[in-house]
Amino acid sequence: MVAPITDIMEVCLLAGKVMLQSGAETYRVEDTMNRIAQACAIYEAHSYVTPTGIFLSIQGEHREAEQTKFLRISERLIDLNKIALVNDISRKLSTGNITLAEAYLNLREIDQAKPLYSTELQILCAAVASGFFSMMYGGSWLDFSFAFLTGGIGYLVYINTNKMVKVKFFSEVLASFIIGAISYFFYHLVPNSHVDKIIIGSIMPLVPGVLITNAVRDLMAGDLVSGLARSAEAFFTALAVGTGVAVILTLLSS
Repeated sequence: MVAPITDIMEVCLLAGKVMLQSGAETYRVEDTMNRIAQACAIYEAHSYVTPTGIFLSIQGEHREAEQTKFLRISERLIDLNKIALVNDISRKLSTGNITLAEAYLNLREIDQAKPLYSTELQILCAAVASGFFSMMYGGSWLDFSFAFLTGGIGYLVYINTNKMVKVKFFSEVLASFIIGAISYFFYHLVPNSHVDKIIIGSIMPLVPGVLITNAVRDLMAGDLVSGLARSAEAFFTALAVGTGVAVILTLLSS
């Protein structure tokens, strides 16, 4: 017995929402939604995904059974674990190992689940990465320790500001501004340190690496709208990081 079209659309849209909010590429989201619809014996399904919205049109055996829905996406993070979990549910549904109702319940749990890594662990990893990036660009162990502290504080500011303001550009500008200020403080405290290595290492966790990767993959897959949109987002993220550092360097050098 074929499930109602509305139920199938709810599962498809929920799967697409979780994947898109977790940083999945456009073509992967569309492919997953289409596969879920095909697994439910849908006659024809069309999905169109952008970084901020999902369109889904499903047609039953009769033309009059066609339905179209739109879902707005406002929050986008990076959570590859959720993407993998949704892909796993899609495969199980395609092979008949779970029912549509079970898939919906599992997707709801994934959607409501907290990130796999806690905020404290993310900050610690950002601090460690900052330290090693400073050394990779020619810094010393002294620069490592300063970049460790600076990168951790900067990422802490970024996360907390993003929660309060909900404006990613402002959060990135403020975080990079704080990073520049703390780096200069350590430089004046210990003249043997290298302020450029500390700043470069500390801002690396803010660099939009996943955004750039997804933008290139979307463009290569032919999703021009999504590719250009992600490219613009990556550009403004890099601009925000550069602006914060440039402002503090200008103020301190004047």
